Amino acid sequence: MDIHAWQLWILAAIIAGSLEMALPGFVMLWFCVGALVASLSAALGLDINVQLALFTLVSVALFTASRTLFKKAFMRNASTVKTGVEAMVGQEAVVTESLVEGHGGTVRINGELWSARPLGGPVAEGERVIVEQVEGLKLWVRRPSASLEVPLKKKEGR
Repeated sequence: MDIHAWQLWILAAIIAGSLEMALPGFVMLWFCVGALVASLSAALGLDINVQLALFTLVSVALFTASRTLFKKAFMRNASTVKTGVEAMVGQEAVVTESLVEGHGGTVRINGELWSARPLGGPVAEGERVIVEQVEGLKLWVRRPSASLEVPLKKKEGR
């Protein structure tokens, strides 16, 4: 039995296609297509170096293009996830030790105690504050802006 190069490339394509179905990623498909292109070049009688170059070029080009297209199509509305210290900025904390300008105090945020400094005057224990920035292991906090709610007047005589 005489085995030809194009048959080996077809076998490689079948193996890559099978792996694509078995593995969770979307990668092996491009190697399958690259092997099919190399198989076609082998059937046309091109040199093994040309076959390998076509396999590599097609596989890498399709892999790169698919990542770019998928990222643009499926991730265009995705926001970056803030974690750790980055996630604290803008969150609310509760003052556990009065915040005095120049000395600071302590706040509780996400169940943890943090050293804090006030922005805009002292803050009493128990008040809620907003984290404005993180500097090392210190939080710079401020009181939330005053609400714009208008108090309801009591109606007399009723």
